[in-house]
Amino acid sequence: MAKLIISCIIVLFSSIFLLMELSSAASTYNVLSFGAKPNGQTDATQPFLKAWGAACSSVEPSTIYVPRGLYLLKSATFRGPCKNRITVRIDGTLVAPLDYWEIGNSGYWLLFIKVNGISVIGGNLDAEGAAFWDCRKSGKNCPVGARSITFNWANDVEISGLLSINSQVTHLVINSCNNVMVRNVKIIAPDQSPNTDGIHVQSSTGVTITGCRIKTGDDCISIGPGTRNLWMEKILCGPGHGISIGSLGRNYEEDGVQNVTLAYSIFTGSDNGLRIKSWARPSTGFVTNINYRNIVMKYVDNPIIIDQNYCPNNQGCPGQTSGVKISQVTYKNIQGTSTTQVAMKFDCSPSNPCKGIQIQDIKLTHMNKKAKSFCNNVQGTEKGVILPDSCL
Repeated sequence: MAKLIISCIIVLFSSIFLLMELSSAASTYNVLSFGAKPNGQTDATQPFLKAWGAACSSVEPSTIYVPRGLYLLKSATFRGPCKNRITVRIDGTLVAPLDYWEIGNSGYWLLFIKVNGISVIGGNLDAEGAAFWDCRKSGKNCPVGARSITFNWANDVEISGLLSINSQVTHLVINSCNNVMVRNVKIIAPDQSPNTDGIHVQSSTGVTITGCRIKTGDDCISIGPGTRNLWMEKILCGPGHGISIGSLGRNYEEDGVQNVTLAYSIFTGSDNGLRIKSWARPSTGFVTNINYRNIVMKYVDNPIIIDQNYCPNNQGCPGQTSGVKISQVTYKNIQGTSTTQVAMKFDCSPSNPCKGIQIQDIKLTHMNKKAKSFCNNVQGTEKGVILPDSCL
């Protein structure tokens, strides 16, 4: 009798495991099964979209699998809402068409929109941006440019282990999203490639960016209006334009930026380090509760900078002052070298002075010499050793 019971239990568990395996197999969608060819020459856009359609309609959590190889993709929109969570696991490389016009006017290369519960794990993205940059630099008629991978109105997002190279414009965009984790992402573009921001976050809440290496031609990370509760740590930035809040105040009615932290990060050879910038014109925008701590600067042009007189080409802002209200910004344990003599610059708005600026344990030198600080329309406090001498 005992042997019969044990045999029944074994059969029962075997059946359960078989069902689990069948269920797992049924919820994994290999793009090769939908006609994708991993040769880098055959257009794989429709096979990828068909795989997405199957996964999106699955009532079970599902995986889209991209095996090793090269996959040629044109602009593709992966649209939700979907019935359950989707993981896109990429072992291969996605390449854009060599003719930049084929994706350049869409504004997007890969767009995930209105998806709740999406993970993109691994993979390489090569947007082949060099010809597009040459067009921009030549002054010829060019498309607007495509962001490599964008998440719009998405919630519970994970992006992990991704490599993005040579985006036409911004590599990764997080817009109007909630609860996003960006982990161990690597972004590479030449230091003179125009507008190739690494990661752009705006109108989003609860974003974490950690363990990322960004070398690019514009901001390593740019932070736009409406960003709240952004945590960044272990970022390696440079070359690039630093980590920037702004430009803010481009429009009069604009959401603010609040609760942003950057910690344990290194800037190497970047144009800026910790930058907040706003247009010199009226705005309802604001920046508050910003924390920078435990940062190393290696030969950075402007390690610490607030610029509220941003007015490119002197168009739309001469003679005006910034309405963006900046308050409660803390700089703690910032050390390293500045390539310019002014290592710490607070150039704030005369109509809306910066308030609650706190500096603690700052040690920035200029080429092994004493650096300087600059203050304009700023109120704040200092604590610990401050080099260069504080002007607060």
